[in-house]
Parts: sequence; C-alpha cells; structure tokens
Amino acid sequence: MAGKHSFELEYIGSSVQTLKTRAYLHQNTQEYSKTATITIVCYNHSRHIEACLSSVLKTLPEGCEVIVVDNASTDGSAELVEKLFPQFRLIKNTVNEGFAGANNTAFKEANGRYLVALNPDTVVTEGWLEALLVPFKEAETGLTTARIMLLQKPSQANTCGNEMHFTGITTCRGLGWSLDEPELYRSAIVPAISGACFAIRTELWNELGGFDPTFFTYLEDTDLSLRVRLSGYKCVYLPDAVIYHDYTNQFSSRKLYFLERNRLLLLLKCYSTRSLLLLLPALLLAEALVWGYAFTHGATRSILEAYGWVFIQRKEILQKRKIVKSYRRINDYELFREMQWRLNIGQLSGPTLAKLADLALNPIFWLTYKAFQLKMWR
Repeated sequence: MAGKHSFELEYIGSSVQTLKTRAYLHQNTQEYSKTATITIVCYNHSRHIEACLSSVLKTLPEGCEVIVVDNASTDGSAELVEKLFPQFRLIKNTVNEGFAGANNTAFKEANGRYLVALNPDTVVTEGWLEALLVPFKEAETGLTTARIMLLQKPSQANTCGNEMHFTGITTCRGLGWSLDEPELYRSAIVPAISGACFAIRTELWNELGGFDPTFFTYLEDTDLSLRVRLSGYKCVYLPDAVIYHDYTNQFSSRKLYFLERNRLLLLLKCYSTRSLLLLLPALLLAEALVWGYAFTHGATRSILEAYGWVFIQRKEILQKRKIVKSYRRINDYELFREMQWRLNIGQLSGPTLAKLADLALNPIFWLTYKAFQLKMWR
C-alpha cells in the first residue's frame, strides 16, 4: 500500500532552504528533542493510514512523538495501527468526536512544545516537519501550514494555505497550480491554514482553548485561524513543507449542513457587531447563493437544519463571542485586510453559477468590501 501511494515522491521544494531549516533545528538540539507532537485523527481510513504513518515514520526526527486518535472506526483502522506501528501512541475513542474534538483529545496528552496536526489521507516528504516549525522562531508566527499537493496528481497543488472570503466562505488557495507557478514557491501570510497539515505553539493552543469542538468537522481550521489572527499573530504558508493529500471536493447534504452551520457560527463568534451590521447586505447575498446551491442539489433541508441549530445554540454562541473578545488584539479592519472580496465560487459549484457570481455578484461584494474598509478606517 505504501508503494501504491508513493510516499517516496520527489521533494520538489527548495533544497537549500530545507538544509537551512535543518541546520537551525540541529543547532538547538536540546530544545528540538521535545519539539513536536504530531497528531493524526483517523476515522475509517484503513486504506490511507499505512501510507501516511509510513511516511511520517520515515521522516520523523528523533525525540518527536506521534499520537494517532481512532474516532471509533469500524473498518479495522485502529487494529492496523496497533499491528504495524506499535511505536506510535494510539488513543481509541469509543465515540466519534469529530476532527476538532479528537485533535483536542490528542493535544491534551501531548508533550511537545509545538503541536502538528496531519490528515490520515496525506503522505509527507523529507524535511516537511523541520520546515513547518522553523518560522516559530519569529514571535509573530501563530500558525504555519504546508504546501499541500494532490496525491493523485502530484504536479498540481491542493492548497497553499486557505483563502477566506469576508462572508466566511473558505476555499483552497492555489488549487490546481502547476509546478511552474511562481507563487507555489513563495512563503506568504495567508488568511487561514489548512487543517490537513498545520503547526501551532502549544502555549498559544492552550491559551485559545484549542479547536472549538462544537464545529465537529469542517471550518474548525478557519475558526482557529481567525482566533489566532485576532490574538495578533500571523498564519504563514511554507512552500518547503511539502505533503501530498488524497483530496476530493465532493458535497453531500450532511457536508453542506456542517459548512453552513459552521460558517454562521464562526462569523457570529469572531466578527464584531458593527462588522456584522455593515456587511449585512453581502452576508444576505451569500445566503442567497447558498440557497441557490441547496435548491439545485436537493439539500434545502440541510440549510434549514443549520439555521435551526444556530437558533438553538444562540446563548452558547453569545458566550463564545465574549471569550473571543477577551483575547482580541486587533480590530476587524486589520482582520479583513488579508481576506478576499472576490468569491472563488468555481471551487464550490459548476461553471454556470461561477460565471454568474463573477459577473453579477462579485462587483457587489467589491463595493460592500470597500465601503466596509472606509467605514472601519474612520
């Protein structure tokens, strides 16, 4: 299986930079010996987990620990990990805690100074971890994320950090970029990291309370990114940390429910009241798009259920707003500077709706975004 998934794929990043990152870490051996805890949350990933853990084992620096959390899988994933990777710590959940909750469970047991989350359907390359950790020598670095390539099309990018539209819709930055795209090799400050591979200081993770387990799955990485940025830190994309991801962009009614529910949750948690009021026309326009998609895909019930959940949880959401406000260090004007006004709806729907959004809706989003900036600047 490991051969099938080609975890020995050629590392295409800058070898010079990789050597620099390794040199930095090896100059700090005592600190590095307890540098990172890597967590991998698995739910019915028996066809992926061997290749993933084999690649991690092959590239794992001395002293780093790996924790695998099995989220009550029914396909033998936990047994496979137990049999093939006894050197890794395995936590067997009796219930599915979701991606957010299971990572929280693992990180509570972590000993590393840095916490690294990795999807079970990924394959890592030589030097990935070193490259992911080195930027933390800069105090303003809050989160780092990898150059994530498509496992089935290794010459194309999956995501280089995530883009975030100011209405909360999040898409892959650089999806489909080829190896001759210059931006692929440039580090960048990004609006959000990808949950498929990211790193954070343990201290900051604990300060923010980790993932919000309410999200369960989807957009928990965007919520974490917003809270990190509101705390005054940066999200950084690192081209020399290269991994490959068995990515599929398929929507189901269940996925649409979580995406809509969690998008509304993160907006209500993280945006100021003034911002929500100023952006209301654009937010309503985004809702119209969501309804259009749901109607054409027979998933209107998912949207109604998402609204119902938000209404039921309104008191808890208000409490979450207070918690975010307690560690907020920047205003929404600064927060929005790294977001996009143009909605890249092509990743979320077919070409017809994408063309409609670009011609009719994006000009409205642009006007709203610019008016918001002007109001907030004043």
